[in-house]
Amino acid sequence: MTSRVAAAVNAAAEQGRGAFVGYLPLGFPDLQTSIDAAVALAENGADILELGPPYSDPVMDGTVIQEATQAALAGGFRLRDTFTAIREITRRVDVPVLVMTYWNPVVQYGVDRYADDLLAAGGAGLIPPDITPEAGQEWIDASRRTGLDRIFLAAPTSSDERLRLIVENSTGFVYTVSTMGITGERAELDAAARILVGRLRAQGARHACVGIGISSADQVAGVLGYADGAIVGTALVRALRDGGLEGLARTTRALVAGTRPSTGSN
Repeated sequence: MTSRVAAAVNAAAEQGRGAFVGYLPLGFPDLQTSIDAAVALAENGADILELGPPYSDPVMDGTVIQEATQAALAGGFRLRDTFTAIREITRRVDVPVLVMTYWNPVVQYGVDRYADDLLAAGGAGLIPPDITPEAGQEWIDASRRTGLDRIFLAAPTSSDERLRLIVENSTGFVYTVSTMGITGERAELDAAARILVGRLRAQGARHACVGIGISSADQVAGVLGYADGAIVGTALVRALRDGGLEGLARTTRALVAGTRPSTGSN
């Protein structure tokens, strides 16, 4: 089956630019507004949507995203709301929707049931940040059966053997993180991400998208000097929190401008 996510990355490349992947938590500030926010992301230039159902122990998220997900949980978000939201979003915009979710909720829901419901809602695939291909065989099998994309994370600490395993088992793109923490100077993060993308390409990766705390068009452009896509989360969540849907749309347009070679600097 053709990967809808890879097709979106390729379509951006054919237009002479990199792909923009935008992340938002579902249920923040409430379910309907999070749906409208995802639609606004797509309508203002995002090539791929990455949506995060809130989780009680978001170990890999920074403060802004943690606060948003805690608010969503306090507002009564339920796991099944994930599929309700995706169904409405995909009805309104034709952009691939990925779910970024920790693995435990998928297991609790039932891996095959989760895959089937995600597919039925119009979702494109899953990004499980806390499992590796070795531990993810059940999801690999389910995604092969359904045609959903499976996107694993690669980090600088990974061995070449591990990177090869990640490349072989990922579809759509490899999610490239410069550090597993949330601290560090940007110049160092950029260098780590650039090296990691090179290592992934050496292992056969066709598409590598990078997420490293990108918050400006120049930073988007810098990442797209060596990667196929730039992933932005915190800057978008902050824009929604502080400026509502209008603020989010404005910030999205500003960041997407960095995907075009004429804007920003490498």
